[in-house]
Amino acid sequence: MTADPSALPVADPDDVSSNTSGNRPFKDVVATRMSRRAALRGGTAAAVGFMALGATQAAAAAEPGKAAAGRGPHHGGGHRPLLGFKPVPLHDVDQLTVPEGYEAQVLIPWGTPIRPGGPQWHKDASNTAAEQAQQLGMNHDGMHFFPLGHGRRGSQRGMLVLNHEYVDQALLFPDGPADMTPEKVEKALAAHGVSIVEVARKADGSWERVASRRARKVHGATPVTFSGPVPAHHPELQANNPPMGTLNNCSMGVTPWGTYLACEENWNSYFGTEDASWQPTEAQARYGLNTFGFGYRWHLASPRWDVAVNGKEANRFGWVVEIDPMNPRHTPVKRTALGRIKHEGCVTTECRGRVVGYMGDDQNGDYIYKFVGRRPWRSYRRGQSPLDDGTLYVARFDDDGKGCWLPLVFGKGPLTAAGGWKDQADVLLRTREAADALGATPMDRPEWLAVNPKNKDVYCTLTNGSGEGGAANPRTPNPYGHIIRWRENGGDNTATAFCWDIFQLAGDPAYDDAVDLTEETMFGSPDGLWFDADARLWIQTDISNSAQNLPQKGYDRLGNNAMLAADPRTGEIRRFLVGPRGCEITGVVTTPDQRTMFVNIQHPGEATVAWGAPTPENPRAVSNWPDYDPDGRPRSATVVIRRTDGGKIGA
Repeated sequence: MTADPSALPVADPDDVSSNTSGNRPFKDVVATRMSRRAALRGGTAAAVGFMALGATQAAAAAEPGKAAAGRGPHHGGGHRPLLGFKPVPLHDVDQLTVPEGYEAQVLIPWGTPIRPGGPQWHKDASNTAAEQAQQLGMNHDGMHFFPLGHGRRGSQRGMLVLNHEYVDQALLFPDGPADMTPEKVEKALAAHGVSIVEVARKADGSWERVASRRARKVHGATPVTFSGPVPAHHPELQANNPPMGTLNNCSMGVTPWGTYLACEENWNSYFGTEDASWQPTEAQARYGLNTFGFGYRWHLASPRWDVAVNGKEANRFGWVVEIDPMNPRHTPVKRTALGRIKHEGCVTTECRGRVVGYMGDDQNGDYIYKFVGRRPWRSYRRGQSPLDDGTLYVARFDDDGKGCWLPLVFGKGPLTAAGGWKDQADVLLRTREAADALGATPMDRPEWLAVNPKNKDVYCTLTNGSGEGGAANPRTPNPYGHIIRWRENGGDNTATAFCWDIFQLAGDPAYDDAVDLTEETMFGSPDGLWFDADARLWIQTDISNSAQNLPQKGYDRLGNNAMLAADPRTGEIRRFLVGPRGCEITGVVTTPDQRTMFVNIQHPGEATVAWGAPTPENPRAVSNWPDYDPDGRPRSATVVIRRTDGGKIGA
């Protein structure tokens, strides 16, 4: 059956900026700072300011293009090489590929019961909303493994906590997105959120989901509460229904005290209205609220999502949500001191006893943020949270390779009553506008961040954007994205100044000769980012299905989305995994012994320009992974990857 052209992706909504501030964009900063070739080498040798901090490891980094050609074991200051696997070639077929000597096991796909004995998956998508609330949600994303036990036992059993970013209504319902009903809205809400399951390693080395009193689902209708400067009783949070739900949870974070941070990204996409007289306020427009959202049409069946009827419900989203994975009775808490944006994630580190959280606002032209706790987190009493007590900053990147963190604090700079601000709650409810006022640097879709465990350098993926010239962010538009990194002054992650450089410019050298990658190492649209304990940097890609595999978009040679590993000391990159058609690779973590890796394969079989679109009659039009059932449909899934010899992943 021919796919409905209206179902095919035209463009990623995140590529459309809602930032009208006029702040100087990162592309112009980079253009001023460095010559084209020096910036695009990708190594820190071009970054004088970065090296001036005494970054011995950074100074040893070399050009990734040269690294890809092969290096001896003693290259790069005598360091032992981090990457020990044979790279996987690119492909565009409907399969998951891992390196020689590795094996992959599908562990928990969408629809798996949270607990053994729960409602079973129906391959025709006929599960009810009540059943979906007891099953793994759709479109797995950020994820973490919380060990149950110490030593060897901690790597054999644990709580696996994972986000479900959004739903594909063409696959979620038997009749697809036709005729929105209250039951469909409830099922979609149940397929969102966070799944918490217990997993264990079996005697044969494979893994299974096991019975657990801790297992549960946090979804779009789960009761929640608020803390910090914008408490639950704040007037701007008084909607027509109780506080409930978390939605569009993308990347994540883990606190030093062992809780999980789910982060709300494209929450604006669920709201809409049929009221032709409704117009967004300036604040609503800055967050992208409009009459149609991303086309979910929930407002047709539920007034909760009608922005003209229940406008303050939107203020309850865009936060970082703290969840205790070990306590099934814990009420998720939205930590408002971390700001209200389209949170891609919140990666944390500890510095001088204080918690530091880095966050990207994933939309073209938006910003990078940092939260710094006020005092050591261990000093807080039970009932108090270190995430409620600290300072939120936004980043400015300067021409000379330096940068600073601008405090989003009421009463400082332009954030005063005279400037139109009421109090700190107002600053946090309108975080984007506050960052605009401070002169933060607009970025090309800042997504995942990661902190190097060896030296505390911070890395951030910039998936793509509208770039308008410049040396290190030079493309107009910037379809491939890049990865930046910075070092806080004195190696202190609580500092308010830093030095930055470009770690890697992504892309295909056949279309841009400034890209120092080879056919064996090239990638586009970096998204997921994670460091393992040995400081391997794992890079996951999210090429939009409006561009994937298409020559007119410059993506015909980059194949399906992939995961790569990089050595930050040398710049060497190797491709570790390639996914099935239509998918995004997102979410990665290992057990403490690094001998088991969990990876999420999101939205296989989603509508693509290159391959078509799923329909109720043929949900397998693009992909049939992972079941390959002739009567089934594609499913997002968490995959277990292990070496056949039992060794460390990636080594």
